Amino acid sequence: MRVAVTLVALILTGTSSWMSAEDSKTYRGLITDSMCGADHRPMKVTPDAKCVRECVGDGKTFQYALLDGGKVYKLSDQETPARFAGQKVSVTGVLHAKTNILKVERIDKAN
Repeated sequence: MRVAVTLVALILTGTSSWMSAEDSKTYRGLITDSMCGADHRPMKVTPDAKCVRECVGDGKTFQYALLDGGKVYKLSDQETPARFAGQKVSVTGVLHAKTNILKVERIDKAN
């Protein structure tokens, strides 16, 4: 009997963890960097794509991010966004609200 109760408890724990996991969602915005966000003017580097690449540099200080409306989300994938710097994209992934990091599943150029 104890084995059955333990088994049911393990199944329920696993199910509740699975059910509480955040769902994947598509976010639309611009690939930017974690320093400039929406405003690249103070850096005096144009175009914006060049500013983004220069701010990210080696990725040790600033990272690629997604500017979605007024919100800036850091991206978990720091390789794929490089080719989309300064461009409108759709990013599919899971947002971790506590860290404000968007775990990237897919990045596509927006139409």
